[in-house]
Amino acid sequence: MNETLKVLETRRSCRSFKPDMVNEDDLKAIIRAGTYSATGMGKQSPIIIAVTDKEARDAISEANRKIGGWPEGFDPFYGAPVILIVLAVRSIPTYIYDGSLVMGNLMNAAESLGVSSIWIHRAKEEFDSEFGKNFLSKLGITGDYEGIGHCALGYAAEPVKAPAPRKENYVYYV
Repeated sequence: MNETLKVLETRRSCRSFKPDMVNEDDLKAIIRAGTYSATGMGKQSPIIIAVTDKEARDAISEANRKIGGWPEGFDPFYGAPVILIVLAVRSIPTYIYDGSLVMGNLMNAAESLGVSSIWIHRAKEEFDSEFGKNFLSKLGITGDYEGIGHCALGYAAEPVKAPAPRKENYVYYV
């Protein structure tokens, strides 16, 4: 089977990460793959914020936990040491699709390199909040961005589950 198709069929969300940092060359390759995602009319509306600093990562995790309503001590990023945050310019009509394609490229590129991933939601709420606005401001990021998702990355602490069978009537041919 073609390696790309194999990656697409075998990638699964990881919910238990080792604390080990992702190899720097692999991380750069994953991020680069995200920058080559298709975007509406080639406008490249998304941006990627690569968070490898533990203090910043933990602050983002805490903000996300509060939005999700989980008890103190819960980590919505499942211990992943790297968070790639995808945001996109709201004024571009295709921004949500553009950002979603970036997320897909990030997760598939990670899988191809032996790095596990999971898409974590609540980025919209997080970056619409004072926490998120301050976070962007400290980085010097200006503009009207909406959070699309967090791509949590790391090495799986346990084997991922087998894929669920594909549902009936998934595809219709005409």
